[in-house]
Amino acid sequence: MNQSKVKSIYPWIVVGLLWVVALLNYMDRQMLSTMKVSMMIDIKELETAENFGRLMAVFLWIYGFMSPVAGLIADRVNRKWLIVGSLAVWSGVTLSMGYSTNFHVLYILRAIMGISEALYIPAALALIADYHKEGTRSLAIGIHMTGLYFGQAIGGFGATVAHEFSWQTTFHSFGLIGIAYSIVLIFFLREKKDRFASKQIETSGGIKIRGFKSITQSLGMLLGTISFWVILFYFAAPSFPGWATKNWLPTLFSESLGMDMSKAGPLATITIAASSFIGVIFGGILADRWIMKNLRGRIYTGAIGLSLLIPSLILLGFGHGLIGILGGGVLFGIGFGMFDANNMPILCQFVSPRHRAAGYGLMNLTGVFAGAFVTELLGKSTDSGHLGRDMALLAIPVALAVVLQLLVLKPKVANKEED
Repeated sequence: MNQSKVKSIYPWIVVGLLWVVALLNYMDRQMLSTMKVSMMIDIKELETAENFGRLMAVFLWIYGFMSPVAGLIADRVNRKWLIVGSLAVWSGVTLSMGYSTNFHVLYILRAIMGISEALYIPAALALIADYHKEGTRSLAIGIHMTGLYFGQAIGGFGATVAHEFSWQTTFHSFGLIGIAYSIVLIFFLREKKDRFASKQIETSGGIKIRGFKSITQSLGMLLGTISFWVILFYFAAPSFPGWATKNWLPTLFSESLGMDMSKAGPLATITIAASSFIGVIFGGILADRWIMKNLRGRIYTGAIGLSLLIPSLILLGFGHGLIGILGGGVLFGIGFGMFDANNMPILCQFVSPRHRAAGYGLMNLTGVFAGAFVTELLGKSTDSGHLGRDMALLAIPVALAVVLQLLVLKPKVANKEED
């Protein structure tokens, strides 16, 4: 294949390479949520849902605190090496978790995983956004997001693998796969060549601003606009049910359908992942076409997706039959996929390339903190027998986000260039 042909398809090669990393990212974090029963035989503290919620939540708290830091770092360094290093570290942590039978050690390892995984998403999405412009950006981001969904689905088989072999084998196997793939990325993943030409921030007088002052300027630019604050809320509101389904949907399926966790885990995660795949591809194609005719096309697509979450949460929370529960899961996945495909593309309409990773890092912070809060809350809800009811109540902040998004977000361009 000649060099010009490779250059023309390389933006999609980047998506493909990062798709696998996205899969590993969610697979390694998700499989723990389905292996509680197997692990509590060796780790007695996991017998209570509240302790298990603490273990899941520490990842989210650390991940959230690190997200804006990770975004600021990604705007200033070579994103290829940031991605490679992030993958290698969290895969090493996954491998190490298979050797732990102490709750406190497991807790520390989950915290380290939170740090390393936080470095990935802002860098990866900013890299994809740089390679793809208006006509393909939502679809490219959406395809990358399907890697997260597949990782979530495969992670749901953690309980199945643990049942057939052991939970230690599950962590060992997936950890080694990630370490091996980080080596593959060294040879095939490339930073966008013209990116560093515009990386350094300059004042109107041509004086380069570096170090702490450049960081404060980035944060000031982002937090100084009402549109970005609305985007933060738009991102955080569906993160309540988003993280709730990631961490507690297997438990909800098991309780509502009277099903063993080794079957409920894969059913829950596959239902969400398969329907999210449909939603993210449909939402990506729709938004890329809609924005060619209307600058609010991506915003309208995201709003449609969020609107679908409202009835889905009611079905998941109050349904008891297989059709109602699965219907709620399918509806949730489609809606969340449409929302997910357009987060970074919507940000690109309001934020210039040199601040996008930092912007997404701040979005991740708000979303993950919402997730950490709801993860602990639903742990207590599970112990008290109110998981379904409290899951349904998460439709309220989602409805508020839809209204606020439609009222306030009015972009002037399809892709904001350098200031």
